[in-house]
Amino acid sequence: MTTRMSTRMSKPLHRRSLFHAGLAGALGACITPARACEFFSTTMRIVHPWTRETAEDAESAIVCMVFEDVSRDDRLIAVQTPVAKAAELGGELALPRVDFRIPGGVRSELSERGTYVRLTGLLMPLDTGRAYPLTLMFEHGGEAQGLLTVNYARFL
Repeated sequence: MTTRMSTRMSKPLHRRSLFHAGLAGALGACITPARACEFFSTTMRIVHPWTRETAEDAESAIVCMVFEDVSRDDRLIAVQTPVAKAAELGGELALPRVDFRIPGGVRSELSERGTYVRLTGLLMPLDTGRAYPLTLMFEHGGEAQGLLTVNYARFL
């Protein structure tokens, strides 16, 4: 009789566990997954801001990142970090300031092969494996706080 009662009681618990697992799976499929090294402004997701290791006497560093899930046209208008005095655009759209157009509904990228942010007046060498505070200012999305990771060793 005890065995019969425990079997009956375990069935609702088993069904409930299956229901919760299915519900969690369905919700997980609907929600955009968070990735490591990403942060948000009110208009987009910023994915993996990174740079390479710098030499002891380096004066600048290239910063790359991706902008996804952009809900409206915006512009990156400033970049600040305690490891550099200033920032500017380099590469294809080089400017002595930061002014990068980010169209709504489109994935945009700052990369070494195109346009990138150049940190100028480095205050210290950037070491592989470290992460430094990074603030991005957007025309419409406001301020976004994140981390700049140093992922790769510099070219020798």
